[in-house]
Amino acid sequence: MLTSPLSPMPCGWAMQSPLEHEYHDREWGVPQTDDQVLFEFLVLESAQAGLSWRTVLEKREGYRYHYQGFDPERVAAFGEVEIVRMLADAGIIRNRAKVEASINNAKVFLELQARYGSFAQFLWRYVDGRPVQSDFECMEQIPAQTALSQQLAKDLKREGVRFFGPTIAYAYMQAVGLVNDHLRHCPRHQVCLELGRAVSV
Repeated sequence: MLTSPLSPMPCGWAMQSPLEHEYHDREWGVPQTDDQVLFEFLVLESAQAGLSWRTVLEKREGYRYHYQGFDPERVAAFGEVEIVRMLADAGIIRNRAKVEASINNAKVFLELQARYGSFAQFLWRYVDGRPVQSDFECMEQIPAQTALSQQLAKDLKREGVRFFGPTIAYAYMQAVGLVNDHLRHCPRHQVCLELGRAVSV
């Protein structure tokens, strides 16, 4: 049950369904430094490739179940048994290439954790530890990708991450709060701006 009303004037995309509206008001754009949350969105955003975000949100509980709470160490150890089990469940996106990529990406995630102390430490370097604050008035102004997302995608591809091109990278940056792309009129814009000032990695 929701503990507070949904925002009256959210970003346009969030008005397409109650599920997206709730996600917009609870999570989108909130700066994340918890590695388990960052891994969850790495899995979900890469699963989105070619699909709508609503589709991913509708299957999120299925992912939480199969990916064991998005524990990267457990996911990195998945083999054919787990892959077959997941592909038999309509509760996730049943694409073998994406499932195999998520296991591969878990291994890369752990390697980056070990190298940088945490994945958050690796990721937040791209914005010098502070979210990029946008000032857009309409959805059409929000880019699909930026030079920064292109660099992140390039670097992660070099590390071995799959299904994570520049557009997915930008969606990831928006989701975990490296970028605050809430529109100027959206109540969440100011909230995420304030949260960004308090980020500590």
